[in-house]
Amino acid sequence: MDTFPSAQPSAPTTTALPEANRRRVATAAALASAVEWYDYFVFGIAAALVLGDLYFPAGSASAGVLAAFATFAVGFLARPLGGIVAGHLGDKRGRKPMLVLALTLMGLATTGIGLLPTYDTIGIAAPLLLVALRVVQGIAVGAQWGGAMLLATEYAPEGKRGLYGSVVQLGVPIGVVTANSVFLLAGAFTSESAFEAWGWRVPFVVGVFVLALAWYIHVRVEETPEFRQAERALAEKEKGEESSPLRTILRHHLGTVLLAGGSFAVNTATFYILITGVLDYTTRELDMERGAVLTVSLCVSLTQLVLIPASAALSDRVGRIRIYALGAVGIALWAVPMFLLIDTGSLLWLAVASFVASCFLSIMYGPQAALFAELFTPEMRYTGASLGYQIAAVCGGGLAPFVMVLLLEATGTSMAVSAYVIGLSVIALVSIKVLADRARSR
Repeated sequence: MDTFPSAQPSAPTTTALPEANRRRVATAAALASAVEWYDYFVFGIAAALVLGDLYFPAGSASAGVLAAFATFAVGFLARPLGGIVAGHLGDKRGRKPMLVLALTLMGLATTGIGLLPTYDTIGIAAPLLLVALRVVQGIAVGAQWGGAMLLATEYAPEGKRGLYGSVVQLGVPIGVVTANSVFLLAGAFTSESAFEAWGWRVPFVVGVFVLALAWYIHVRVEETPEFRQAERALAEKEKGEESSPLRTILRHHLGTVLLAGGSFAVNTATFYILITGVLDYTTRELDMERGAVLTVSLCVSLTQLVLIPASAALSDRVGRIRIYALGAVGIALWAVPMFLLIDTGSLLWLAVASFVASCFLSIMYGPQAALFAELFTPEMRYTGASLGYQIAAVCGGGLAPFVMVLLLEATGTSMAVSAYVIGLSVIALVSIKVLADRARSR
């Protein structure tokens, strides 16, 4: 039975907190999200550019890319595991320790990929170790989002939960911009052969600096006031059968988790199609220059730094669902024109296609953290919100570049990818409608 927890913010206890404390926590949450996503995105870019040849050399070029994107998707399949474990422990032991653990795992895994020998050096062990490290990355990012999001939203002053939650969402475009920038610099300062030999490793090795941020959060950031309240309430239930946040979610609120995932899958799928699938498609099929395509992705991501907090702040005024649904409708309407423009092979039209799509993605992404947080009460919020987000990541983002290559190979037309995006948009709108109806019926 799904009893649909309150979608209203629980009574916050943050009104008396010093503003400097709020800013420090919000900054730490934003940085945690940014460096975590940077580490995660460098794999996607490398998968589109070099990993197929270096770790899966057998077969055609498209087969190597498919193998690399399958490894990319493995990280997404591991994300729910990270969300489940960190969510359960985060609801019982605290948001901060799970975030510190997630950052540590990500830093170690990303650095490990940067130092990993290729297939030519150690044979079949190379792709196996690559997959294993990608799994660790997936577990880490699955654990990270809930912790960073709750640090920000549970410290937010009244009426600004959407805006504060958006600082964590900014980690995605910041991660994309940073990952693309480091890859562009690595390509600019190395020859083509040097880039394939060692230049691509630099963005991964840089990821080791995430460990410093993990230590800072461990030492300087305090646990959220809402968790402290929830911890006391949970302690009173400790001997009852509902003392487990995960058990409570699975027994009573699984429907809400699935609806949350269904509402967001189109956003994360379209996002990864743009930053990873289109990078492969334009460079391999349309013969566009790698650096130019990366530059477009970088510039488009910069616009999200303005659009995401703007849409989040607007959701604080007019409501999360209304803004969220607007973005989903926009993605559905833009799916066909987007690929018609990309297929021209023009850098200008690629930029236009990506920019408009990015606007609709930002409209959804801005209020998403606050929306998911408000679907669940504090004692089960880390678990519920993380599961909803990671289900969307698996069903949408992780499979999207792989599905895109399969659709292009099977049909020979990018309109098949547009149809895929439209289908996910319909699922999102249905999920949003059900969530809205439930909120009105309470």
